[in-house]
Amino acid sequence: MLEVKGLVAGYGGGEVLHGIDLAVDEGEGVVVLGPNGHGKTTLLRAITGLLPPRAGHVLLDGKEITRWRADAIAAAGLVHIPQGDLLFPEMTVTENLLMGAYHRPTWSERRARLGRVYELFPWLEERGGQLSRTLSGGERRMLALGRGLMSKARLLLIDEPSLGLAPLTTQQIYASIQKVKDGGMSLLIADENANHVAGLADRVYLLETGSLVREGPAGELLRDKALLESYLG
Repeated sequence: MLEVKGLVAGYGGGEVLHGIDLAVDEGEGVVVLGPNGHGKTTLLRAITGLLPPRAGHVLLDGKEITRWRADAIAAAGLVHIPQGDLLFPEMTVTENLLMGAYHRPTWSERRARLGRVYELFPWLEERGGQLSRTLSGGERRMLALGRGLMSKARLLLIDEPSLGLAPLTTQQIYASIQKVKDGGMSLLIADENANHVAGLADRVYLLETGSLVREGPAGELLRDKALLESYLG
């Protein structure tokens, strides 16, 4: 479904990613694990067009999308849920959700899509008129997930889902993501905590200083405590 080949990216004169190769199959949950500051966010930004790659290729269903604009990539089904949620604070919960359906073909289906999001997150319907800035951190993160699902997403790229959240809220967030995966959604998640993603991951990549150092089935890599300690601390 998604193929990344030899991806190089960075900011200014600095190179952050040094030739990344990864893939996500349809219906698969893939996790990129690595410490903060080692390139996870840069990787997701480069895949989704928010940061132009310096070299390499990004393909969706075998079709080159490397130089596409970010909005065209989102319309094709690769939807980026950024670190920290980035909601519109002075818009209501419902208005934020509708922003996820802004492409014309999706807008015509907005009511049906709202219904599906409300099935996953019933409280979003109850608080539809509430300004998003008044929500808790965990609620904002769930709203960001819901907004992503309002699009014609085929693959959700989720950056650090639990960043800055309390342990109980973190459990709720990952339970919500599990429901999304169980519904058939493909996932590419960037995280620094192996425990959080154990139930979501089919395969895991380990990222260190902008390079992928290991890749394999989640059951194999996530059981290797010595390996995880070595790379994640």
